[in-house]
Amino acid sequence: MAANVMENSYSPYSRFKVGAAVECADGTVFTGCTIENAAFGVTMCAESAAVASAVSAGKNKFKRIAIASEGSTYYVPCGTCRQILCEFSPEMEVLCSRADGRYVSYSLTALMPMAMGKDQKGNT
Repeated sequence: MAANVMENSYSPYSRFKVGAAVECADGTVFTGCTIENAAFGVTMCAESAAVASAVSAGKNKFKRIAIASEGSTYYVPCGTCRQILCEFSPEMEVLCSRADGRYVSYSLTALMPMAMGKDQKGNT
């Protein structure tokens, strides 16, 4: 599903398409793709787009996320997306693929060992 939605990516600036599919605790899946903007700060990564889609539908507990890209190396979420994922399911699995379809699996805590948690609200 991540590879399929990657084709919808709006990436006119980087020309690097990314798609993501997040599986919720109840088995439902929500997808998202990169949506770039000329003002790069408002670009939405595929991972955060998938999470936004799920949360908008009332889902906020996730088992895993699969991320597909056109690159020759394994694509892992950026720091902002890692923090967004940690907000909801810090123990989730992260599947990172490359263009040939091969993938690697990480725990989100391995990718983001010192993530801010809900217990730190107001302590920044």
